Amino acid sequence: MLKGVVSMVGGGASGLGRATVERVIREGGRAVICDLPTSQGAKVASELGDHVLFAPTDVTSTADVEEALALCKEEFGRLDVVVNCAGISMAAKVFNHNKKLSHSLDDFKRIQTVNICGTFNVIRLSAALLAENEPDADGQRGVIVNTASIAAFDGRIGQAAYAASKAAIVGMTLPIARDLSILGIRVCTIAPGLFNTPLMMSLPEKVQHFLGKMTPFPGRLGHPDEFAMLVQTIINNPMMNGETIRLDGALRMMP
Repeated sequence: MLKGVVSMVGGGASGLGRATVERVIREGGRAVICDLPTSQGAKVASELGDHVLFAPTDVTSTADVEEALALCKEEFGRLDVVVNCAGISMAAKVFNHNKKLSHSLDDFKRIQTVNICGTFNVIRLSAALLAENEPDADGQRGVIVNTASIAAFDGRIGQAAYAASKAAIVGMTLPIARDLSILGIRVCTIAPGLFNTPLMMSLPEKVQHFLGKMTPFPGRLGHPDEFAMLVQTIINNPMMNGETIRLDGALRMMP
């Protein structure tokens, strides 16, 4: 159960983020959706009821994240859990020999800025609000869950930028967990495999089926709520800290 838990979910308007928001509400909690102004965040919040708020947020913007945190404190009085699902992807070879074209440095920087800096920006600013909570019997004040990808470990051809950004999230999980341990704030990261997100659903059904069969077992795409289920497990288990957990049905990506 997540009764009474107040969460802030980056990228909460769709995909893994939305599934997390839905589970938090279903289990008795409240949530602030942080997503771009152009997202479906306001519509999703309206659909899910009074326990959900939408804060238009570019996670790379200090002002936007601070406003989202202020809204959370004003309306809900506290913050217990932060889930970072906001991120972007792209595919490009380091050097495309046929086109005589090198990977765009601007594109590489953009991926790192959103995925790494955006995640870190939310963590560094939300820690202050989490730290205001009264500690429980273990001294815990809050939980942060980040989203990486199995590409952090098994990046495919064309995924240099994306894999680098997700590997960085994995790499900063333990030091941030150690850093925030004195405040009673736990930090974990989930590295999902192939999930049935809006990006995946935009592909032809035959392609979706093919990709799903790449997973050894179960031989399908992951359901977003299975990601949210693991978020809930991390929240509820106080010994889960400083760890990156693969959620991929034993999938290991080939080149």
